[in-house]
Amino acid sequence: MVVIYFCSSWSCAFGDQQKSALRRHIETIVVIYAENRSFDNLYGLFPGSNGIAKQANGKPSNFSAFKQVDRDGVTPLIKLPAVWNTAGTPDTDNLRFIKALPNSPFRIDAPPGTLLPDKATPDLVHRFYNNQMQINNGKNNMFAAWSDAGGLTMGYYDGSVMQMWKLAQKYTLADNFFMGAFGGSFLNHFWLISARTPTYHDAPDNLTSSVEKQGATLTLAENSPASAITGKAIYVADRALTPDGYAVNTIQPPYQPSGIQPAPGGNTLLADVTKNPLPPQDYKTIGDVLSAKGVDWVWYAGAWNEALQNRGVMNNSKTSNFQTHHQPFNYFERFCPTTVAGAEQRRIHLKDYRDFQKDIAAGTLPSVVFYKPQGNLNQHPGYTDVMRGDSHIAEVVGKLQKSPEWKKMAIIVTYDENGGYWDHVSPPAGDRWGPGSRVPAIIISPFAKTHFVDHTYYDITSILKFITKRFELEPLPGIRPKAGDLTNAFHFSARE
Repeated sequence: MVVIYFCSSWSCAFGDQQKSALRRHIETIVVIYAENRSFDNLYGLFPGSNGIAKQANGKPSNFSAFKQVDRDGVTPLIKLPAVWNTAGTPDTDNLRFIKALPNSPFRIDAPPGTLLPDKATPDLVHRFYNNQMQINNGKNNMFAAWSDAGGLTMGYYDGSVMQMWKLAQKYTLADNFFMGAFGGSFLNHFWLISARTPTYHDAPDNLTSSVEKQGATLTLAENSPASAITGKAIYVADRALTPDGYAVNTIQPPYQPSGIQPAPGGNTLLADVTKNPLPPQDYKTIGDVLSAKGVDWVWYAGAWNEALQNRGVMNNSKTSNFQTHHQPFNYFERFCPTTVAGAEQRRIHLKDYRDFQKDIAAGTLPSVVFYKPQGNLNQHPGYTDVMRGDSHIAEVVGKLQKSPEWKKMAIIVTYDENGGYWDHVSPPAGDRWGPGSRVPAIIISPFAKTHFVDHTYYDITSILKFITKRFELEPLPGIRPKAGDLTNAFHFSARE
């Protein structure tokens, strides 16, 4: 069957005029990528949003629908499981109150909770297969069952104390925005820049996960507790790769800065290949299509220069805590530091936060900016808290608003993934890789709609779609067709 679509003159004209308005009014796009928070965890109480207390239509939420079931997929948990520590025993510190809570979402920062958002919680599992098991085919009712932090997954904050909450009130908060891929930071950084999952061909067996036949569930070990009440799950192999060689959980980059040291006596710019870093990737990213069109762009990272000089700050929570797996371009052959061309590409496109500050103040930002805060400022559970990162990101936004380029700027602040925290909204049907759970996204611009909650379906590929539309780029094949392009967050009209 052949279908021929004829657009009306009005709709075609509207689309053309919208594109024209976008080109005229937005010259700089800044993407700030924070860490590991679900929408409900930070913005579940935001007025007018599809939150925990009220749905998007203003009706009260049905808390009974939020109940979590045990690992059999049927039996409701009699209460929330305890928070399990690394030894596999119930945590007895200031989270001990959780094991006495009813099977329901709860405030982390309100009695009987004692952890205010300026205190770090433990980390929670947030991996490719675990996320799918928790989502449970859209029921979102097995987060507590498969979390290694027990009932902590159901916790949320009153985010109104955050500076970013106030910016969300002033501009646009997207409450239907999802992770690009299931799982953790590593994979979702790849999806931010490429809408694609990296590969590791001919990988050693010890990097491969053990998965059930249906392909989305980890194989349980024989000694894995049957109930979440009695202990955290134990898997045969929850590793970096899928059985068919896709890298879905954290694996280190082939180039420094990497969590893998250089080989003894080897090139100090490379990771030791005997320790199995991800092989250099060579597929197309948003950087490639921007460069092909002559559009300048930079990935700015907090503590980038520091990590290049001092391995002690890598993945070290007592320092700036540079996270090596949060630097997706450092996995690509284009940026190989041992070649003349690669070294030049790194100089042009991979820069430090200090460079970002200078470029903001001077009005010399590239057309497309990605900014990754360093670990102690990125809001990641386990090694930092909510408020420190909130203050930092709000400060960066404030500097951008004072920049000479602000008048034609769009800022998108979002999170790579949910960090293992529950969210009550089911991800839309997608593909093998996602989308995963819902995360916050705030659109800030002189042209952003004000005091607006945008209910349009978006995911991380929507950012790529927005950049592609603005600069008329070649579309990357992994961008999801049904995801919005963020333009509903702006007040461009057909008459502009």
